[in-house]
Amino acid sequence: MRVIPIASESLGVRSLATFVEASGLKILIDSGVALGPKRYGLPPARIELETLQKMRKKLQGYAKRADVVIISHYHYDHHTPFFEGLYESSSEAFAKEIYGGKLLFIKHPKENINFSQRKRAWAFLKNAEPIAKKIEFADGKTFDLGGVRLEFSPAVPHGREGSKLGFVVMTLIDDGSQRIIHASDIQLLNRKAVEWIIEKNPDVLITGGPPTYLGKRAEGSWETGIKNLNEIIHETNAEIILDHHIVRDRRYLEFFDELEGRPKTFARFLKVEDRPLEAYRRELHRLEKGESVELPFSLGGKP
Repeated sequence: MRVIPIASESLGVRSLATFVEASGLKILIDSGVALGPKRYGLPPARIELETLQKMRKKLQGYAKRADVVIISHYHYDHHTPFFEGLYESSSEAFAKEIYGGKLLFIKHPKENINFSQRKRAWAFLKNAEPIAKKIEFADGKTFDLGGVRLEFSPAVPHGREGSKLGFVVMTLIDDGSQRIIHASDIQLLNRKAVEWIIEKNPDVLITGGPPTYLGKRAEGSWETGIKNLNEIIHETNAEIILDHHIVRDRRYLEFFDELEGRPKTFARFLKVEDRPLEAYRRELHRLEKGESVELPFSLGGKP
């Protein structure tokens, strides 16, 4: 089985888009990229906008190859909507390229879903149904696709229990020799998600860390995230690919240091430099003004 991280915060955008090849089946998980509209009270810097466009093209290339597209939930950094957005990977033509002719496994659009995601799911289905090969509601179900088993968790909270951000589904891909779990936006903060991962005992876990960059709004999430991920590491011995919300925090490497096994970001898995652009948006705007600024990463090279 081959895992190819596509886009994430360590690669300069908001995303957890991943491509998996398993016994000839090509699977795209969480087909969206976006930018934080505001960070430190600032809009995206020019380099962020340029990186977004590069990641759109990268996502587009992998989407063309995919047989299956999986949507864990309806936030715009995890699926591409069918309308023009300001900082999302969105346009009708772009979305049609991603979903047209594909077998879609998606978070249930009406069950265990909050109001905003229900509206987005309705808009998505309205446009996707005429062009998709087939659409399956994935929550809690298992599918056999020619020897590759896709198993989806029941809906679990987006972060803590009782989260107002709604619910997500996790994906297990099993080709008989390796088991990979993509645990999108669980943030390592709820027991249901942690227990499901441990029960399934993956060889590789792709997940996002807690949103510690939110400060007081995420109080206690650092400690909870460390505890839960260390438990997963201890119980499963899985290879951990950790990115997304935690990398919006400049201290993310300190978080990694507190874990029993050191994970890889998407960038490090691809053997390139971490470029957490959003976390350094203030400095990026200062650079645009011609000021001298030191960054812990370069702005050149391939994202």
